[in-house]
Amino acid sequence: MNRARKIGKKRRSRNKQTKNNSQKIRDAMNWLVTNQSFTDLRFHGNTSWRPADLVVLTLLWIWSPAAKLTDAFGEARCRSLELMGKAALTTYQGLAGALQTWTATFIPLLMVKLHELMREIDGRPLRTGRWLPIAIDGSRTTTPRTASNERAFCAKNYGKGQTAKYRKKKTKGMRRRKNQKAKPQLQAPQIWITLMWHIGLGIPWCWKLGPSDSSERQHVIDMIRSGHFLKNTLFVGDAGFFGYDFWKLIIEEGYHFLVRVGGNVRLLEGLGFYTEEEKGIVYCWPDAAMRKKLPPLVLRLVKCRLGRKRKACLLTSVLDDQDLTHNEVLSFYYKRWGIELEFRGLKQTFERRMLRSRKHERALVEMEWSIFAMTVIELLALKHQLAEKNATPEKSSFAKSLRAVRRSLQHLRHRPEHVPDFATLLRMALVDDYERAGSKSARYKSNKKDKPSCGLPKVTRATARHRRKLKLLNLQNAG
Repeated sequence: MNRARKIGKKRRSRNKQTKNNSQKIRDAMNWLVTNQSFTDLRFHGNTSWRPADLVVLTLLWIWSPAAKLTDAFGEARCRSLELMGKAALTTYQGLAGALQTWTATFIPLLMVKLHELMREIDGRPLRTGRWLPIAIDGSRTTTPRTASNERAFCAKNYGKGQTAKYRKKKTKGMRRRKNQKAKPQLQAPQIWITLMWHIGLGIPWCWKLGPSDSSERQHVIDMIRSGHFLKNTLFVGDAGFFGYDFWKLIIEEGYHFLVRVGGNVRLLEGLGFYTEEEKGIVYCWPDAAMRKKLPPLVLRLVKCRLGRKRKACLLTSVLDDQDLTHNEVLSFYYKRWGIELEFRGLKQTFERRMLRSRKHERALVEMEWSIFAMTVIELLALKHQLAEKNATPEKSSFAKSLRAVRRSLQHLRHRPEHVPDFATLLRMALVDDYERAGSKSARYKSNKKDKPSCGLPKVTRATARHRRKLKLLNLQNAG
Protein backbone atom coordinates (compact mmCIF):
# COMPACT_ATOMS: atom_id res chain seq x y z
CA MET A 1 0.00 0.00 0.00
CA ASN A 2 2.77 2.38 0.86
CA ARG A 3 4.50 1.52 -2.40
CA ALA A 4 1.33 2.25 -4.41
CA ARG A 5 0.97 5.60 -2.68
CA LYS A 6 4.56 6.50 -3.50
CA ILE A 7 4.07 5.56 -7.17
CA GLY A 8 0.89 7.62 -7.34
CA LYS A 9 2.60 10.56 -5.67
CA LYS A 10 5.46 10.41 -8.19
CA ARG A 11 3.00 10.30 -11.09
CA ARG A 12 1.06 13.30 -9.76
CA SER A 13 4.32 15.18 -9.22
CA ARG A 14 5.47 14.37 -12.74
CA ASN A 15 2.16 15.43 -14.24
CA LYS A 16 2.26 18.65 -12.25
CA GLN A 17 5.79 19.40 -13.47
CA THR A 18 4.77 18.69 -17.06
CA LYS A 19 1.70 20.87 -16.78
CA ASN A 20 3.62 23.74 -15.22
CA ASN A 21 6.41 23.75 -17.80
CA SER A 22 4.26 23.34 -20.90
CA GLN A 23 1.54 25.62 -19.59
CA LYS A 24 4.00 28.45 -18.95
CA ILE A 25 5.36 28.20 -22.49
CA ARG A 26 1.83 28.18 -23.90
CA ASP A 27 0.97 31.22 -21.79
CA ALA A 28 4.08 32.97 -23.11
CA MET A 29 3.04 32.20 -26.70
CA ASN A 30 -0.51 33.43 -26.08
CA TRP A 31 0.87 36.60 -24.48
CA LEU A 32 3.05 37.16 -27.50
CA VAL A 33 0.73 36.46 -30.42
CA THR A 34 -2.99 35.85 -30.90
CA ASN A 35 -5.19 35.59 -33.97
CA GLN A 36 -6.74 38.96 -33.08
CA SER A 37 -3.60 40.68 -34.40
CA PHE A 38 -4.44 39.40 -37.89
CA THR A 39 -8.20 40.02 -38.03
CA ASP A 40 -7.91 42.55 -40.88
CA LEU A 41 -6.11 40.07 -43.17
CA ARG A 42 -7.86 37.96 -45.75
CA PHE A 43 -6.67 34.45 -46.48
CA HIS A 44 -7.40 32.02 -49.28
CA GLY A 45 -10.29 29.69 -48.67
CA ASN A 46 -8.00 26.66 -48.86
CA THR A 47 -5.71 27.93 -46.08
CA SER A 48 -5.70 25.28 -43.38
CA TRP A 49 -3.59 27.06 -40.75
CA ARG A 50 -4.29 29.97 -38.46
CA PRO A 51 -1.82 32.91 -38.28
CA ALA A 52 -0.94 32.46 -34.58
CA ASP A 53 -0.24 28.74 -35.11
CA LEU A 54 2.05 29.54 -38.04
CA VAL A 55 3.99 32.09 -35.96
CA VAL A 56 4.43 29.59 -33.11
CA LEU A 57 5.66 26.88 -35.50
CA THR A 58 8.07 29.35 -37.10
CA LEU A 59 9.50 30.37 -33.74
CA LEU A 60 10.03 26.74 -32.76
CA TRP A 61 11.71 26.17 -36.14
CA ILE A 62 14.06 29.13 -35.72
CA TRP A 63 14.87 28.28 -32.08
CA SER A 64 15.89 24.73 -32.97
CA PRO A 65 19.65 24.05 -32.69
CA ALA A 66 19.55 21.58 -35.61
CA ALA A 67 22.08 22.36 -38.34
CA LYS A 68 19.78 21.60 -41.28
CA LEU A 69 16.58 23.50 -41.98
CA THR A 70 14.58 20.33 -42.64
CA ASP A 71 15.80 18.73 -39.40
CA ALA A 72 14.92 21.92 -37.54
CA PHE A 73 11.41 21.80 -38.99
CA GLY A 74 10.97 18.15 -38.00
CA GLU A 75 11.94 19.01 -34.43
CA ALA A 76 9.71 22.10 -34.42
CA ARG A 77 6.71 20.11 -35.64
CA CYS A 78 7.15 17.56 -32.83
CA ARG A 79 7.47 20.34 -30.26
CA SER A 80 4.36 22.06 -31.62
CA LEU A 81 2.35 18.84 -31.34
CA GLU A 82 3.52 18.33 -27.77
CA LEU A 83 3.03 21.95 -26.78
CA MET A 84 -0.13 23.02 -28.65
CA GLY A 85 -1.60 19.67 -29.65
CA LYS A 86 -1.31 20.67 -33.33
CA ALA A 87 1.10 21.91 -35.97
CA ALA A 88 0.21 24.55 -38.52
CA LEU A 89 1.91 22.68 -41.39
CA THR A 90 3.25 19.17 -41.90
CA THR A 91 6.13 19.75 -44.34
CA TYR A 92 9.10 22.10 -44.51
CA GLN A 93 8.23 23.08 -48.10
CA GLY A 94 4.77 24.10 -46.94
CA LEU A 95 6.24 26.24 -44.15
CA ALA A 96 8.76 27.86 -46.50
CA GLY A 97 6.06 28.66 -49.05
CA ALA A 98 3.74 30.15 -46.44
CA LEU A 99 6.50 32.31 -44.98
CA GLN A 100 7.59 33.55 -48.41
CA THR A 101 4.02 34.71 -48.99
CA TRP A 102 3.14 36.17 -45.60
CA THR A 103 6.39 37.34 -43.93
CA ALA A 104 6.22 40.82 -45.44
CA THR A 105 2.68 41.16 -44.03
CA PHE A 106 3.15 39.48 -40.66
CA ILE A 107 6.40 41.11 -39.50
CA PRO A 108 5.11 44.74 -39.43
CA LEU A 109 2.05 43.64 -37.45
CA LEU A 110 4.21 41.67 -35.03
CA MET A 111 6.52 44.68 -34.59
CA VAL A 112 3.55 46.76 -33.44
CA LYS A 113 2.61 43.98 -31.03
CA LEU A 114 6.18 43.88 -29.68
CA HIS A 115 6.09 47.63 -29.03
CA GLU A 116 2.86 47.20 -27.04
CA LEU A 117 4.36 44.39 -24.98
CA MET A 118 7.48 46.45 -24.25
CA ARG A 119 5.24 49.02 -22.55
CA GLU A 120 3.59 46.31 -20.44
CA ILE A 121 6.79 44.83 -18.97
CA ASP A 122 6.54 45.38 -15.23
CA GLY A 123 4.84 48.72 -15.87
CA ARG A 124 8.19 50.35 -16.59
CA PRO A 125 8.31 53.22 -19.08
CA LEU A 126 10.19 52.96 -22.35
CA ARG A 127 11.83 56.32 -21.84
CA THR A 128 15.04 57.42 -20.22
CA GLY A 129 14.05 60.76 -18.76
CA ARG A 130 12.02 62.43 -21.47
CA TRP A 131 13.71 60.57 -24.31
CA LEU A 132 13.08 57.28 -26.06
CA PRO A 133 16.64 56.47 -27.21
CA ILE A 134 17.00 54.25 -30.29
CA ALA A 135 20.45 53.16 -31.49
CA ILE A 136 20.89 52.65 -35.24
CA ASP A 137 23.56 50.65 -37.02
CA GLY A 138 24.09 48.14 -39.82
CA SER A 139 25.86 44.84 -40.35
CA ARG A 140 26.05 41.99 -42.85
CA THR A 141 25.40 38.26 -42.69
CA THR A 142 26.58 35.75 -45.27
CA THR A 143 24.46 33.37 -47.37
CA PRO A 144 25.46 30.25 -49.35
CA ARG A 145 27.18 30.98 -52.66
CA THR A 146 24.36 29.97 -54.99
CA ALA A 147 23.26 31.57 -58.24
CA SER A 148 20.03 32.81 -56.67
CA ASN A 149 21.78 34.43 -53.70
CA GLU A 150 24.51 35.96 -55.87
CA ARG A 151 21.98 37.59 -58.20
CA ALA A 152 19.98 39.02 -55.30
CA PHE A 153 22.63 40.07 -52.78
CA CYS A 154 26.04 40.59 -54.44
CA ALA A 155 27.09 44.13 -55.34
CA LYS A 156 27.21 44.44 -59.12
CA ASN A 157 30.19 46.82 -59.05
CA TYR A 158 32.10 45.10 -56.24
CA GLY A 159 35.73 46.26 -56.01
CA LYS A 160 35.29 49.16 -58.44
CA GLY A 161 34.53 51.91 -55.91
CA GLN A 162 36.99 54.63 -54.92
CA THR A 163 37.57 53.18 -51.44
CA ALA A 164 38.27 49.70 -52.83
CA LYS A 165 40.72 51.10 -55.42
CA TYR A 166 42.50 53.11 -52.74
CA ARG A 167 42.93 50.11 -50.42
CA LYS A 168 44.06 47.91 -53.30
CA LYS A 169 46.65 50.46 -54.38
CA LYS A 170 47.94 50.97 -50.84
CA THR A 171 48.48 47.25 -50.18
CA LYS A 172 49.50 46.23 -53.69
CA GLY A 173 53.17 45.71 -52.84
CA MET A 174 52.42 43.49 -49.86
CA ARG A 175 49.88 41.29 -51.59
CA ARG A 176 51.27 41.01 -55.14
CA ARG A 177 53.31 37.81 -54.68
CA LYS A 178 50.65 36.25 -52.46
CA ASN A 179 47.82 36.94 -54.88
CA GLN A 180 49.73 35.46 -57.80
CA LYS A 181 49.61 32.06 -56.06
CA ALA A 182 46.05 32.25 -54.72
CA LYS A 183 43.83 34.75 -56.50
CA PRO A 184 41.13 36.18 -54.22
CA GLN A 185 37.54 35.13 -54.84
CA LEU A 186 34.63 37.48 -55.24
CA GLN A 187 32.78 38.54 -52.13
CA ALA A 188 30.24 35.96 -50.97
CA PRO A 189 26.56 37.02 -51.20
CA GLN A 190 25.54 38.89 -48.07
CA ILE A 191 22.38 40.37 -46.60
CA TRP A 192 22.59 43.87 -45.16
CA ILE A 193 20.82 44.29 -41.82
CA THR A 194 19.92 47.78 -40.59
CA LEU A 195 18.81 47.50 -36.99
CA MET A 196 17.09 49.94 -34.65
CA TRP A 197 17.74 48.93 -31.03
CA HIS A 198 16.05 50.27 -27.90
CA ILE A 199 18.87 51.49 -25.63
CA GLY A 200 16.87 51.33 -22.40
CA LEU A 201 15.53 47.78 -22.73
CA GLY A 202 18.31 46.35 -24.91
CA ILE A 203 15.82 44.89 -27.43
CA PRO A 204 15.53 45.40 -31.21
CA TRP A 205 12.83 47.93 -32.04
CA CYS A 206 12.61 47.35 -35.79
CA TRP A 207 14.84 46.32 -38.69
CA LYS A 208 15.14 46.27 -42.47
CA LEU A 209 17.01 43.93 -44.83
CA GLY A 210 18.57 44.41 -48.24
CA PRO A 211 21.43 43.34 -50.53
CA SER A 212 25.07 43.78 -49.49
CA ASP A 213 25.38 47.22 -51.15
CA SER A 214 22.32 48.70 -49.42
CA SER A 215 22.40 52.16 -47.88
CA GLU A 216 21.85 52.01 -44.13
CA ARG A 217 20.81 55.65 -44.15
CA GLN A 218 18.12 54.92 -46.74
CA HIS A 219 16.97 51.98 -44.63
CA VAL A 220 16.64 54.28 -41.62
CA ILE A 221 14.71 56.80 -43.70
CA ASP A 222 12.29 54.09 -44.83
CA MET A 223 11.75 52.91 -41.24
CA ILE A 224 11.22 56.45 -39.96
CA ARG A 225 8.58 57.05 -42.61
CA SER A 226 6.80 53.85 -41.55
CA GLY A 227 5.76 55.63 -38.33
CA HIS A 228 6.65 53.06 -35.64
CA PHE A 229 8.12 55.67 -33.27
CA LEU A 230 6.82 57.72 -30.36
CA LYS A 231 7.20 61.35 -29.40
CA ASN A 232 10.70 62.50 -28.31
CA THR A 233 12.42 59.58 -30.00
CA LEU A 234 16.18 60.18 -30.08
CA PHE A 235 18.11 58.32 -32.78
CA VAL A 236 21.69 57.62 -31.69
CA GLY A 237 24.15 56.70 -34.43
CA ASP A 238 27.80 56.51 -35.32
CA ALA A 239 29.71 58.58 -37.87
CA GLY A 240 28.05 56.90 -40.87
CA PHE A 241 24.68 58.57 -40.29
CA PHE A 242 25.32 62.07 -41.62
CA GLY A 243 23.99 64.38 -44.28
CA TYR A 244 21.74 67.42 -44.63
CA ASP A 245 18.83 65.52 -46.19
CA PHE A 246 19.04 62.73 -43.61
CA TRP A 247 19.07 65.08 -40.61
CA LYS A 248 16.40 67.33 -42.14
CA LEU A 249 14.01 64.39 -42.53
CA ILE A 250 14.39 63.35 -38.88
CA ILE A 251 13.66 66.91 -37.69
CA GLU A 252 10.67 67.32 -40.03
CA GLU A 253 9.16 64.04 -38.79
CA GLY A 254 9.23 65.44 -35.24
CA TYR A 255 12.13 63.36 -33.89
CA HIS A 256 15.70 64.14 -32.80
CA PHE A 257 19.12 62.64 -33.37
CA LEU A 258 22.50 62.30 -31.70
CA VAL A 259 25.34 61.20 -33.98
CA ARG A 260 29.08 61.31 -34.04
CA VAL A 261 30.54 63.49 -36.81
CA GLY A 262 33.96 63.26 -38.41
CA GLY A 263 36.17 64.92 -40.97
CA ASN A 264 33.67 64.42 -43.81
CA VAL A 265 31.21 66.88 -42.20
CA ARG A 266 31.43 70.65 -42.70
CA LEU A 267 29.62 72.97 -40.32
CA LEU A 268 29.23 76.73 -39.94
CA GLU A 269 29.22 78.91 -36.84
CA GLY A 270 28.26 82.55 -36.28
CA LEU A 271 25.63 82.61 -39.04
CA GLY A 272 23.14 84.49 -36.86
CA PHE A 273 20.11 82.50 -38.01
CA TYR A 274 19.40 81.23 -34.48
CA THR A 275 18.35 84.09 -32.23
CA GLU A 276 19.66 82.46 -29.03
CA GLU A 277 23.01 81.53 -30.48
CA GLU A 278 25.27 80.26 -27.71
CA LYS A 279 28.43 78.25 -27.42
CA GLY A 280 28.08 75.00 -29.34
CA ILE A 281 25.42 76.16 -31.81
CA VAL A 282 26.43 75.32 -35.38
CA TYR A 283 24.72 75.14 -38.76
CA CYS A 284 24.61 72.52 -41.47
CA TRP A 285 24.10 74.35 -44.76
CA PRO A 286 25.94 72.77 -47.69
CA ASP A 287 26.16 74.47 -51.09
CA ALA A 288 23.62 72.08 -52.61
CA ALA A 289 21.02 73.13 -50.02
CA MET A 290 21.80 76.82 -50.63
CA ARG A 291 21.30 76.38 -54.38
CA LYS A 292 17.94 74.74 -53.72
CA LYS A 293 17.04 77.64 -51.39
CA LEU A 294 16.65 75.34 -48.40
CA PRO A 295 17.13 76.76 -44.89
CA PRO A 296 20.14 75.87 -42.72
CA LEU A 297 19.81 73.25 -40.01
CA VAL A 298 20.43 74.61 -36.51
CA LEU A 299 22.32 72.01 -34.45
CA ARG A 300 24.39 71.69 -31.28
CA LEU A 301 27.96 70.42 -31.33
CA VAL A 302 29.15 68.65 -28.18
CA LYS A 303 32.90 68.16 -27.82
CA CYS A 304 34.03 65.33 -25.58
CA ARG A 305 36.62 62.62 -25.04
CA LEU A 306 35.94 58.96 -25.70
CA GLY A 307 38.27 57.05 -23.45
CA ARG A 308 41.34 58.80 -22.11
CA LYS A 309 42.84 60.61 -25.07
CA ARG A 310 40.61 60.33 -28.14
CA LYS A 311 38.75 63.55 -28.95
CA ALA A 312 35.32 63.28 -30.52
CA CYS A 313 32.45 65.51 -31.58
CA LEU A 314 28.78 64.59 -31.19
CA LEU A 315 26.08 66.48 -33.07
CA THR A 316 22.47 66.71 -31.92
CA SER A 317 19.29 68.44 -32.98
CA VAL A 318 18.38 69.13 -29.31
CA LEU A 319 19.57 72.71 -28.89
CA ASP A 320 18.84 73.29 -25.21
CA ASP A 321 21.46 71.70 -22.98
CA GLN A 322 18.85 71.49 -20.22
CA ASP A 323 16.69 69.15 -22.31
CA LEU A 324 19.65 66.96 -23.22
CA THR A 325 22.56 67.51 -20.87
CA HIS A 326 26.22 66.83 -21.56
CA ASN A 327 26.16 63.76 -19.29
CA GLU A 328 23.09 62.38 -21.06
CA VAL A 329 24.78 62.85 -24.42
CA LEU A 330 27.79 60.81 -23.29
CA SER A 331 25.61 58.19 -21.59
CA PHE A 332 23.42 57.60 -24.66
CA TYR A 333 26.41 57.41 -26.98
CA TYR A 334 28.29 54.98 -24.74
CA LYS A 335 25.20 52.79 -24.39
CA ARG A 336 24.84 52.78 -28.18
CA TRP A 337 27.63 50.19 -28.14
CA GLY A 338 25.02 47.67 -27.01
CA ILE A 339 23.78 47.37 -30.59
CA GLU A 340 27.18 45.97 -31.54
CA LEU A 341 26.73 43.30 -28.86
CA GLU A 342 23.27 42.62 -30.29
CA PHE A 343 24.79 41.89 -33.69
CA ARG A 344 27.37 39.64 -32.03
CA GLY A 345 24.59 37.76 -30.27
CA LEU A 346 22.69 37.34 -33.53
CA LYS A 347 25.62 36.14 -35.61
CA GLN A 348 27.72 34.30 -33.03
CA THR A 349 25.47 33.11 -30.20
CA PHE A 350 22.40 32.55 -32.39
CA GLU A 351 24.65 31.21 -35.18
CA ARG A 352 23.31 33.43 -37.96
CA ARG A 353 26.68 34.57 -39.29
CA MET A 354 26.11 32.10 -42.14
CA LEU A 355 22.53 31.45 -43.19
CA ARG A 356 21.42 28.07 -44.52
CA SER A 357 18.87 28.94 -47.22
CA ARG A 358 20.05 28.47 -50.80
CA LYS A 359 17.35 30.62 -52.42
CA HIS A 360 17.35 34.35 -51.84
CA GLU A 361 13.63 34.54 -50.99
CA ARG A 362 14.05 31.96 -48.26
CA ALA A 363 17.29 33.53 -47.02
CA LEU A 364 15.44 36.80 -46.41
CA VAL A 365 12.66 34.91 -44.63
CA GLU A 366 15.19 33.06 -42.46
CA MET A 367 16.89 36.32 -41.46
CA GLU A 368 13.62 38.18 -40.75
CA TRP A 369 12.32 35.48 -38.44
CA SER A 370 15.72 34.99 -36.80
CA ILE A 371 15.76 38.63 -35.66
CA PHE A 372 12.14 38.36 -34.54
CA ALA A 373 12.81 35.11 -32.65
CA MET A 374 15.82 36.69 -30.94
CA THR A 375 13.70 39.68 -29.91
CA VAL A 376 11.03 37.38 -28.50
CA ILE A 377 13.57 35.52 -26.33
CA GLU A 378 14.98 38.78 -24.96
CA LEU A 379 11.48 40.13 -24.31
CA LEU A 380 10.38 36.99 -22.46
CA ALA A 381 13.57 37.03 -20.38
CA LEU A 382 13.06 40.68 -19.43
CA LYS A 383 9.45 40.04 -18.48
CA HIS A 384 10.53 37.51 -15.85
CA GLN A 385 13.73 39.26 -14.75
CA LEU A 386 12.29 42.75 -14.21
CA ALA A 387 9.75 41.28 -11.80
CA GLU A 388 12.63 40.76 -9.39
CA LYS A 389 14.04 43.56 -7.27
CA ASN A 390 17.26 45.30 -8.35
CA ALA A 391 17.05 43.73 -11.82
CA THR A 392 18.03 45.84 -14.83
CA PRO A 393 18.01 45.12 -18.58
CA GLU A 394 21.81 45.47 -18.67
CA LYS A 395 22.15 42.27 -16.63
CA SER A 396 20.14 40.13 -19.06
CA SER A 397 22.10 37.50 -21.00
CA PHE A 398 20.85 36.45 -24.42
CA ALA A 399 23.08 33.37 -24.48
CA LYS A 400 21.61 32.05 -21.22
CA SER A 401 18.08 33.01 -22.28
CA LEU A 402 18.47 31.05 -25.52
CA ARG A 403 19.73 28.02 -23.60
CA ALA A 404 16.82 28.37 -21.18
CA VAL A 405 14.26 28.27 -24.00
CA ARG A 406 15.90 25.33 -25.75
CA ARG A 407 16.32 23.40 -22.51
CA SER A 408 12.69 23.95 -21.52
CA LEU A 409 11.46 22.74 -24.91
CA GLN A 410 13.44 19.53 -24.43
CA HIS A 411 11.67 18.83 -21.12
CA LEU A 412 8.04 19.45 -21.96
CA ARG A 413 6.85 16.03 -20.78
CA HIS A 414 9.42 14.80 -18.31
CA ARG A 415 11.43 17.44 -16.50
CA PRO A 416 14.06 16.11 -14.10
CA GLU A 417 13.94 17.47 -10.59
CA HIS A 418 17.35 19.10 -10.90
CA VAL A 419 16.26 21.08 -13.99
CA PRO A 420 14.43 24.35 -13.15
CA ASP A 421 11.21 25.19 -14.98
CA PHE A 422 10.82 27.62 -17.87
CA ALA A 423 10.14 30.74 -15.80
CA THR A 424 12.95 30.04 -13.34
CA LEU A 425 15.49 29.46 -16.11
CA LEU A 426 14.59 32.80 -17.70
CA ARG A 427 14.89 34.61 -14.36
CA MET A 428 18.32 33.07 -13.91
CA ALA A 429 19.51 34.12 -17.40
CA LEU A 430 21.71 36.96 -16.14
CA VAL A 431 25.31 37.91 -16.80
CA ASP A 432 27.75 37.00 -14.05
CA ASP A 433 28.66 39.69 -11.54
CA TYR A 434 31.90 38.35 -10.13
CA GLU A 435 35.17 40.26 -10.48
CA ARG A 436 37.61 38.69 -12.93
CA ALA A 437 41.29 38.45 -12.16
CA GLY A 438 42.28 39.23 -15.75
CA SER A 439 40.91 40.80 -18.90
CA LYS A 440 38.78 38.80 -21.37
CA SER A 441 40.18 40.69 -24.35
CA ALA A 442 42.31 38.76 -26.83
CA ARG A 443 46.08 38.80 -26.39
CA TYR A 444 46.69 39.14 -30.13
CA LYS A 445 45.05 41.82 -32.23
CA SER A 446 45.31 42.39 -35.96
CA ASN A 447 47.25 45.46 -37.03
CA LYS A 448 45.18 47.23 -39.68
CA LYS A 449 47.47 50.02 -40.81
CA ASP A 450 45.08 51.37 -43.46
CA LYS A 451 42.06 51.52 -41.16
CA PRO A 452 40.25 54.83 -41.82
CA SER A 453 39.92 57.34 -39.00
CA CYS A 454 36.77 59.31 -38.22
CA GLY A 455 38.57 62.54 -37.39
CA LEU A 456 36.92 65.79 -36.36
CA PRO A 457 34.39 67.90 -38.30
CA LYS A 458 35.49 71.04 -40.11
CA VAL A 459 33.83 74.02 -38.41
CA THR A 460 34.33 77.37 -40.17
CA ARG A 461 33.08 80.86 -39.57
CA ALA A 462 30.14 81.96 -41.71
CA THR A 463 31.16 84.47 -44.38
CA ALA A 464 29.40 87.43 -45.95
CA ARG A 465 28.41 85.13 -48.83
CA HIS A 466 26.50 82.88 -46.46
CA ARG A 467 24.70 85.87 -44.91
CA ARG A 468 23.71 87.19 -48.36
CA LYS A 469 22.31 83.79 -49.29
CA LEU A 470 20.43 83.67 -46.00
CA LYS A 471 18.99 87.15 -46.56
CA LEU A 472 17.74 86.18 -50.01
CA LEU A 473 15.73 83.35 -48.47
CA ASN A 474 13.72 85.95 -46.53
CA LEU A 475 13.45 83.62 -43.52
CA GLN A 476 12.66 84.63 -40.00
CA ASN A 477 15.25 83.80 -37.40
CA ALA A 478 14.91 80.42 -35.76
CA GLY A 479 14.52 80.03 -32.03
